Amino acid sequence: MYTLKKSLGQHFLHDENMCRKIVDHITYTNGMLLLEVGPGGGALTKYLLQWTDINYKAIEIDEEKVIYLHKTYPVLKDKIIMQDILQADAPFSDTFSVVGNFPYNISSPILFKVLDWEPQVIEVIGMFQKEVALRVASGPGSKVYGILSVLMQAFYSVEYLFDVHENCFTPPPKVKSGVLRFTNLHNPHNINNKRKFIILVKAAFNQRRKTLRNALKSILPPGGLEGPLMDKRAEQLSVADFVTLYNSYGNV
Repeated sequence: MYTLKKSLGQHFLHDENMCRKIVDHITYTNGMLLLEVGPGGGALTKYLLQWTDINYKAIEIDEEKVIYLHKTYPVLKDKIIMQDILQADAPFSDTFSVVGNFPYNISSPILFKVLDWEPQVIEVIGMFQKEVALRVASGPGSKVYGILSVLMQAFYSVEYLFDVHENCFTPPPKVKSGVLRFTNLHNPHNINNKRKFIILVKAAFNQRRKTLRNALKSILPPGGLEGPLMDKRAEQLSVADFVTLYNSYGNV
């Protein structure tokens, strides 16, 4: 068997109905490329392996879990990448989907990794702490609307699918969980420099109580601090508003 490692934020899903429910929400296609992030003890893996006509890979940092998975599912030989997801290169050269019960302590960095891989990642089905999931799916005007809300929604449609009760896990986490679906919109806003867009959005929200005129004065030229959007706070701007700012002042 294997042990749970608190240092890796491990809470393993044991509810079979919930495992099947998550897998059922993946947009399955014949021959698809699929990456499972953090397979752990294989709760989702055993259902994903029933799709024998897909190209499946998993990424797992915990050597003990990798050994367990190899012993339990011999078909996984050469399919598990033992590496930190945050340091990994894209596992496929073509477009692929991602699924995972993401470790909650690195779920936000995982989404930034998805943004790095965005040209290739066509869909993500991921479990998050419910608070984080609601934040990412929220819209302007919400108090929880923030950096990841804007960045993910600029490139993906974000859908909150369902809650996952604490008792579905071993050990039960002290927080509620939720599953999100991200569907790639193929850069509808034609953002050609993602890094600069991220800098702009982060700067706006890092001082979210201030108007954009004050929050962005360190990265925009004086002439860029005029206009009606500058009288608003970051949480009042839609994704399209942020794209307008980015297009106007793309030299940030």
